[in-house]
Amino acid sequence: DNFDGPAVGEVAVEAQLYEEAFAIFKKFNLNVQAVNVLLDNIRSIDRAVEFAFRVEEDAVWSQVAKAQLREGLVSDAIESFIRADDATQFLDVIRASEGADVYPDLVRYLLMVRQKVKEPKVDGELIYAYAKIDRLGEIEEFIVMPNVANLQNVGDRLFDEALYEAAKIIFAFISNWAKLAVTLVRLKQFQGAVDAARKANSAKTWKEVCFACVDAEEFRLAQICGLNIIIQVDDLEEVSEYYQNRGCFNELISLMESGLGLERAHMGIFTELGVLYARYRYEKLMEHIKLFSTRLNIPKLIRACDEQQHWKELTYLYIQYDEFDNAATTVMNHSPEAWDHMQFKDIIVKVASVELYYKAVHFYLQEHPDLINDMLNVLALRVDHTRVVDIMRKAGHLRLVKPYMVAVQSNNVSAVNEALNEIYVEEEDYDRLRESIDLHDNFDQIGLAQKIEKHELLEMRRVAAYIYKKAGRWKQSIALSKKDKHYRDAMETASQSGERELAEELLVYFIEQVLNSF
Repeated sequence: DNFDGPAVGEVAVEAQLYEEAFAIFKKFNLNVQAVNVLLDNIRSIDRAVEFAFRVEEDAVWSQVAKAQLREGLVSDAIESFIRADDATQFLDVIRASEGADVYPDLVRYLLMVRQKVKEPKVDGELIYAYAKIDRLGEIEEFIVMPNVANLQNVGDRLFDEALYEAAKIIFAFISNWAKLAVTLVRLKQFQGAVDAARKANSAKTWKEVCFACVDAEEFRLAQICGLNIIIQVDDLEEVSEYYQNRGCFNELISLMESGLGLERAHMGIFTELGVLYARYRYEKLMEHIKLFSTRLNIPKLIRACDEQQHWKELTYLYIQYDEFDNAATTVMNHSPEAWDHMQFKDIIVKVASVELYYKAVHFYLQEHPDLINDMLNVLALRVDHTRVVDIMRKAGHLRLVKPYMVAVQSNNVSAVNEALNEIYVEEEDYDRLRESIDLHDNFDQIGLAQKIEKHELLEMRRVAAYIYKKAGRWKQSIALSKKDKHYRDAMETASQSGERELAEELLVYFIEQVLNSF
């Protein structure tokens, strides 16, 4: 043995005399070189392991462990690293262990490693490995002891890989209530999720828990969450749509009704409940509108009522919003549901479009002729009476608005005077006709006189004579009076005329009448 062992051993390796090289290194206790020959040249991991057991040197075991790791013998490699007390390769070991799914072995290895190094990666991987083999108790014990794990990152990783029970432990320990709430949702522990969401008190968390409870039909818990969401105007609509898309209409209405009593209840809640009533609970809509008209977003609710064809409620909203033209139009277009006479009278006097007055006349003529005079009376100071008379004349129902025309005749409008005079003639109401003629002179006097001078009723012909007299048609008046033997009327007319010739002619007429009687 009197030779340079290391040098000879290297020469033997170069000469590919591997067994001889192994024997030489072994003889000179160059155990690392010896095991490397077994691993790199002879390529026998089994012999290397056997050799390592024989010499029990950490450096030898390290070489064996690295070779085993390269060959994918992960569990064997971990065992060898532990025997070698070697923590230097922990990143490679962790990577290989996860690929081979040998987490029980990885736990043993990491427990050894963390005695030598303080690395967040090591402590984090140890927690993860515990979770993979469902050793939750060890996780709870580990996190309360001194460690350098980045627990937030570990918790996120556990959550992402659906290791929810382990994630729950981590998030609860670090008081990340938002992530804890979502984790509990995944575990279907909804009551706990609500409690965690209350501590997190963020809109995002409340929504996640709320929506999960809705999907699980845990509506009582969903409402607790919902009440904390709908107080935020921007989140209200999202909650409403989520419920509606899943057909949970009654539960959503219950949520909104509860929201009315919140200290932070805002216009959006009152409005959204109105929209929901319009869609799903029509019988409660009008009461809601009347109770909370000052707290509603009326344009939004107007659109909802229009879409759902709730014409009565739509009319009421238009009135509240001072859109009287739209209110009147809605009533007339959808009268079976929307019309109320007293309400319509209040609306029609406030409209801005004059044309709606006359549309209302047509509407009442067609649908409520018995109330047309009452409606016209409130418009008496606004409408063009001539146009109203023309509408009624064309419709053939002039007599229907006689009370209205009598009420406005004091304005001495020609069309009104002529219409009333025409009616009085038809009704043979000569007293009213004479009164009308006396008080209102703006009409075609001669035309009326000519129309009734041959009337079969004596008093009507007498009125014709009276009209001629008022118009200064003395001869025609006297002639008509003489014909009907109203001699007193003839004499009064002659007297009023102040014409001597007419008086003499009348006197001659009387003398002739007397002589003819003999």
